[in-house]
Amino acid sequence: MNSQSDRIEVFEISPRFRQSLEDRIGRLERDADDDEAMLANLISEDHIQRHRRLVTVQRTEALRMRVFLDRSRPRLPRPLIAL
Repeated sequence: MNSQSDRIEVFEISPRFRQSLEDRIGRLERDADDDEAMLANLISEDHIQRHRRLVTVQRTEALRMRVFLDRSRPRLPRPLIAL
């Protein structure tokens, strides 16, 4: 029996948009790695806590975008001749 929550919506996206999202995911993950490495240099516990939250948000957003890409498929090009 299928319920509403069992259905996964598939999105069609252009190759250019997909590349844009992949680039953004890469930047978010690199920034999260850099920010995580910076934690060792921070002194203030409050600053460390905010920085950890930043890393978590960056990784969460990258994951959300990856899930979106997993649910998407490339948009087929329009036919050259009208049918």
